[in-house]
Amino acid sequence: MMIVLNGEPREVRAETLAELLTECRLSGRVATAVNEEFVPSGLRIAQKLNDGDRVEVVAPMQGG
Repeated sequence: MMIVLNGEPREVRAETLAELLTECRLSGRVATAVNEEFVPSGLRIAQKLNDGDRVEVVAPMQGG
């Protein structure tokens, strides 16, 4: 299916947000949103993805 990941179109096999993170090798502490709705880490396994979904994945940065 085709989604938009962090603003870039991407073809993926993942059916859930958790599977997407694994497929794209996005690990560690990240924040996630699907179609501009925050998805807590505990709900990622149940968050189904659909063709055309907009997914944002951001990691905290250190520094100042």
